[in-house]
Amino acid sequence: MKAIIVGGGIGGLTAALMLRSRGIDCELYEQADTIRELGVGINTLPHAIRELAGIGLLDRLDDVAIRTDELFYLTRHGQQVWHEKRGLDAGHDVPQFSIHRGRLQGVIHQAVIERLGDDAVRTGCRLGSFTQDEGGVTAYFFDRSGAHTHTVRGDILIGADGIHSKVRQTLFPEEGPPCWNGLMLWRGAHDWPVFLTGRSMIIAGGLNAKAVVYPIAEGSSPASRLTNWAVLVRIGDGTTPPARKEDWSRLGKPEELMPHVAGFSIPQVDFAALVRATPEFWEYPCCDRDPLPCWSSGRVTLLGDAAHPMYPVGSNGASQAILDARCLADALARSEHPRQALMAYERQRLPMTADIVASNRRGGPEGVIDAVEQLAPQGFTDIETILSYEAREAIVRGYAAKAGFAARVVSRQS
Repeated sequence: MKAIIVGGGIGGLTAALMLRSRGIDCELYEQADTIRELGVGINTLPHAIRELAGIGLLDRLDDVAIRTDELFYLTRHGQQVWHEKRGLDAGHDVPQFSIHRGRLQGVIHQAVIERLGDDAVRTGCRLGSFTQDEGGVTAYFFDRSGAHTHTVRGDILIGADGIHSKVRQTLFPEEGPPCWNGLMLWRGAHDWPVFLTGRSMIIAGGLNAKAVVYPIAEGSSPASRLTNWAVLVRIGDGTTPPARKEDWSRLGKPEELMPHVAGFSIPQVDFAALVRATPEFWEYPCCDRDPLPCWSSGRVTLLGDAAHPMYPVGSNGASQAILDARCLADALARSEHPRQALMAYERQRLPMTADIVASNRRGGPEGVIDAVEQLAPQGFTDIETILSYEAREAIVRGYAAKAGFAARVVSRQS
C-alpha cells in the first residue's frame, strides 16, 4: 500500500511516521517551498504525547519543550477560578508539553527525513486536482508558477492541508470559507523572567476577552524562559467574513493590541510588560468550520485541521491531529481494503472531534471562567458562594473526558 499525504504540517508529518511504523509506504507533498519552523507556542496534551512517545520522539521533545506542571484559570481581574496539576503531576504516564509550534514540527519533520529519506517529503508542490478509480488515486501537483511538477499514483490520498484544504474543497465544493466568530487572536513569545514554578500555565478571562501566558523553552539564563503569550478579544459579531487567508498570519500592531491588554490583571506575571517587550507578534482571525457529515470519499480522506479546524481553546488542535494520524494508520494496518480502513477511521474520529469543535465554540474547559464572570462580573470574595467546586469540576473535567485526556489519577485542587 502507498499513501499520498497532502500537507507537511504536524498532522501530515505525524501521519507519515505512523504509517511508516506500520510498514505502509507514503510520500508527502507540501505547497511551501521549505518546511520552516514557524508559529509560536502551543500545548500538546498527554494523550497526544503518548502517541509521539510510542514512535520514539519523547526525548527529542524533552530537549526543546517545557513539561507543564500546573494550570491556573483566573478571571480577567486576576481572581483564581480553578487550579490543577497537569501532565505527570496530574497522574499521566507522559508529560504535557508547552512547546514552540515550529520546534514540534521540526522534531517530527527530522524524524520523517531520517526514517523515510529525503525523497519522502516534496516541497513546492501545490495540489491541483486528483482523480480516483477502483484501483487507486492519481494526484496532480504544480509549482507556484502553475507549472506541472508531479503526477503521483497511490492507494489512498490523505488531505492534511489545513483549514484552507484543497482536498476538502474538492470533496465539498459548496462549503464556502471558514467561519469567523468575531474573535481576533494576537500571539507572541519573548525571553522573560521565570514566574511561579517555571512550568506554569495561566489563562485569564473568558471567551470574549482572554489572556494566556506560559513558558515554552529554556531562556537565555537559568532565571528566564522563552515565554509564550496570547490575547483573544472579540472585535466583531461574527456576521462578516474573515480576512483574506493571505492576511491570517500578519504582524500585529501594538497600538491596536495594548488597549485590550490593559483590561487584564495577572498577579503572577507582569503581562502588559511582557507584551510590550515583545518586538514582533502576529494576529490571526479565530476561525473554524462546521463539522462535516463525512471525511472520506472512496480512497480519499481528511486529517487534522482539514477535517476539523477548531477554536484555540482547550489546547487541542495539534493534539487531535496527532490522534487522527495514529487512528488512521491503525485502521489501514488492520483492514483488508483501503476503503474499509478509511470508513473505520472516520467512524472513530469524526464524532469525537465534532463534539470538541462544538465544545470549543462554547469556551471548552475555559468556559468555567465565563460561568464565574457572568455570575460575579465585578469579582468575588469566596468562589464557593459563586460557583461550587463540583460545578466547576464538571465543566473542566467534562471537557477533559470528552477530548480524551482525563487524568487517570485526580486529586482535588481548587
